Amino acid sequence: MTNMKSKQMIGLALAVVFALSFLSPLQAQSKSTTEKVNINTANLEELQTLPRIGEKVAQRIIDYRKEHGEFKKIEELMKVQGVGEKTFKLIKDKIEVGNKNK
Repeated sequence: MTNMKSKQMIGLALAVVFALSFLSPLQAQSKSTTEKVNINTANLEELQTLPRIGEKVAQRIIDYRKEHGEFKKIEELMKVQGVGEKTFKLIKDKIEVGNKNK
């Protein structure tokens, strides 16, 4: 009987370790998604954390910002090629504007 309990305890411990290995990345991901990305200050990598924003579109955002200055409101992001209404709807709650001095 003692051997049976030992096997059960080992099995339970393995199950806990297995479950925790999946929770840690999820917790880290949820932290990064709660912070908004400032589209006036974000770098290439930060912009790519947004849904449907890959390297090319992220670079276009940066280029647009350099050419036209800071975004005054988040809706202006739709002026960037590759950011249409569908993409904007996905990211509008994840982005913000603000000046670079913040």
